[in-house]
Amino acid sequence: MNSTTYAIRAEGLVKRYGSTTALDGVDLAVRQGTVFGLLGPNGAGKTTVVRVLATLLRPDGGTAHVGGFDVARRPEKVRELIGLTGQFSAVDEDLTGHENLMIVARLLGLSRPDARGRVRELLTRFGLAEAARRTVKTYSGGMRRRLDLAASLIGRPRMLFLDEPTTGLDPRARGDVWDLVRDMVAGGTSVLLTTQYLEEADRLADEVVVIDHGRVVATGTPDGLKAKVGGQTLDVRPADRTAAGAVAAIVAEAAGTAPVRDGADGVVSVPVEAGRSGTEVLTAVARRLDAEGIAVNELGLRLAGLDETFLSLTGTPPVAPVPAGRGGEDDRKSR
Repeated sequence: MNSTTYAIRAEGLVKRYGSTTALDGVDLAVRQGTVFGLLGPNGAGKTTVVRVLATLLRPDGGTAHVGGFDVARRPEKVRELIGLTGQFSAVDEDLTGHENLMIVARLLGLSRPDARGRVRELLTRFGLAEAARRTVKTYSGGMRRRLDLAASLIGRPRMLFLDEPTTGLDPRARGDVWDLVRDMVAGGTSVLLTTQYLEEADRLADEVVVIDHGRVVATGTPDGLKAKVGGQTLDVRPADRTAAGAVAAIVAEAAGTAPVRDGADGVVSVPVEAGRSGTEVLTAVARRLDAEGIAVNELGLRLAGLDETFLSLTGTPPVAPVPAGRGGEDDRKSR
């Protein structure tokens, strides 16, 4: 692989903790200027991969290069190129947003005038200029996460590691972080993203790797992985949720498979088995619904979602991130 094409190259990474093998021959190839998603169930080894690539852990086997530098032999060079945002905010709550960023800038060796200029630029870019002189303890969760991201960008890293960057954030704040990540990549930064929000990977990642028990079990684009799993899913959302039972009976008869009912929004979903035409099943359901006089707000076919793909590849359903302020489970067995 050409180091000018790939921001990260890893081959056969191994990391052991006593009798536990956290990484068992992991290969990665992250193209420059892209978002690379690292997915896997809790304890799969995602955070261990990040720690090895960020030079916080030495691998027990295999090789890894970041920006062309070996993480084991030239860790000081790797650190000059990277930024890291962990699962939980690392900012000081008793300092202001401006003070937090100034400390990081000075520690990175920026002169006082250069530090002020860079801090001002990032506070504006991340929508924190008006709150810059307030203590961080008064910030919302989304503001703290934006400040944390800003701190990781002070040194203008070529490679940014985001380990569960939106854990505990509400949907609006999560969307804000997504927009910021897209802006970073548009500016030439390469991003390695670990996440338990599969929608996040689907929205942001150009390529993804799924790891399980320390091994790579699948790699490709989000759409490519969904296509590998194959099949279609029929979704029906009745206008009246009390009609969900009748809808489920109609769908089951047409598809020949028991559907799944989502109690939260009343959607009835059923996979279309291999060898059957999704269009024919949809048409049969539409006719029965019309004959029964059941109105629907949604009726359509879709490819398998990343959640279903994840379950198919790992045998484990995706786990929602823990709320802000609680400890994560990922790689707990290896800590």
